[in-house]
Amino acid sequence: MSPDRGVTEKTSRDRPAALSKAPPVALVIFGASGDLSARKIFPALARLADRGVLDDGFTVIGVARTDWSDEDFRSHVSNATPGGGPKWRALTERFKYVSGEYDHPDTFGQLKDHLDEADRIDGTAGNRIYYLATIPSVFGLVAGALKEHGCNEAKDEDSFVRVVVEKPYGRDLPSALELDVQMHAAFDERQIFRIDHYMGKETVQNLLALRFANAIFEPVFNRRYVDQIQVTVAESLGVEHRGGFYETAGALRDIVQNHVMQVLALTLMESPTSTDADRIRDEKVKLLHAIDIPSPDEAVDKSVRAQYVTGEIDGVAVVGYRQEEDVAADSQTETYVALRLRVENWRWSGVPIYVRTGKRLPARVTEVAVTFHQVPFLLFDHQTSRDLRPNTLIFRIQPDEGISLEFGAKVPGEKFHIRSVAMDFSYDKAFAGAEAADGYERLIHDAMVGDATLFIRSDEVEQAWRIVDPYLTAWSESGSTLHRYAAGTWGPAMADLLVESTGSHWRNPEIDLELSGGRLTELPQ
Repeated sequence: MSPDRGVTEKTSRDRPAALSKAPPVALVIFGASGDLSARKIFPALARLADRGVLDDGFTVIGVARTDWSDEDFRSHVSNATPGGGPKWRALTERFKYVSGEYDHPDTFGQLKDHLDEADRIDGTAGNRIYYLATIPSVFGLVAGALKEHGCNEAKDEDSFVRVVVEKPYGRDLPSALELDVQMHAAFDERQIFRIDHYMGKETVQNLLALRFANAIFEPVFNRRYVDQIQVTVAESLGVEHRGGFYETAGALRDIVQNHVMQVLALTLMESPTSTDADRIRDEKVKLLHAIDIPSPDEAVDKSVRAQYVTGEIDGVAVVGYRQEEDVAADSQTETYVALRLRVENWRWSGVPIYVRTGKRLPARVTEVAVTFHQVPFLLFDHQTSRDLRPNTLIFRIQPDEGISLEFGAKVPGEKFHIRSVAMDFSYDKAFAGAEAADGYERLIHDAMVGDATLFIRSDEVEQAWRIVDPYLTAWSESGSTLHRYAAGTWGPAMADLLVESTGSHWRNPEIDLELSGGRLTELPQ
């Protein structure tokens, strides 16, 4: 997977603070009748339209196997975007639809006719973005068909053709490598935008700002000051109506290989030489290469996988994973993963990195917690400082995006008593009234303007799979243990032992993140 090292068409340096006006473009959505399009893509486009970001020369051509007419498709889009304003509704009147198989000549004959019509009538100027929102198994098929029917090349030097590819990008390293061969046979690396919606979240992007725009933080981001790092991606929901998909994925493929690895890379990487897209991605790749890759035997000792059983969420009884729709009665798919990782470089050597993700946990929260060493000599006795905890810097990625810093302070009163308090920054409160784009809005916009900074490069995908593949191999062997945890709990007891074996413990976000924005707040005991 050798990446194209050429200059990207537009870099993050050129991007203004607010979303800029996108160029005219025909957005071709493969899988346009599917759940992802209805839940994420169309609502994001509607918000972009009503913000005035979409050009008058914008249109959508939906492609799917569902037998719909243009009117059926427009009705589907309208139902998916009930809050869409007049600008969006006006644009949807021109949307077209192609019903057919993803490799059939008739499908692409109709598509080319619609694209030519969009250039002629809607003013899309020969610009095309193909959005692969299908099941992953047909990504390569669609790319090959686009090439075969001459849809992969720009009409002239003033127009562009790009392809947006959803996750998961492969099921393991060999399949990811094979998919990359198929994609690169049809498109140059600079045309391929591998999307991960986590990268569009403000707090994820703010990792760069906090580390490299503030003199007080970057000097302490290293093994001399940092004791450990924990990444938590917790969901209170189960698999909902996606049991069939989840059976083929599991928590490691669904969350760790992409979301977690991207967040870790931004948190731990070295400073890039500029904000150019490839310079940032170069540093992310270097960090991923520094993450220790265990043997399958070592992977067993450094990981815990589990599956939820019946329990309660917010006082409501919920079924176990094996009772969910489209899930096998004897399923061995993990809904929870905990890992202990190491980064072998000068900055982070010796700092344990703990990762956990799971469904049906007590709360929905995604955070990165950087915990610093205790002071070398504590002046205060145990009774005075019993409520003092290590300094911790917390990046809250969802649901309440922001940053918290925990430190010790004296409790008001005659007695000298120290406890941990939190200084909290909330995006919603600090930038009240600002129209922040959500992940899909931001990334779809960036694909339109050609900014690849927040998209995943070929060599990033490859290295992320190299890191997680030993765990997949270890878990595929007969006799591999799949633990159980009750829905509504923070996971199995074995996950606690994974952390406690190094003298630590998991953070409890329900307690540790009960903070008030912009004020010093005593943490609950």
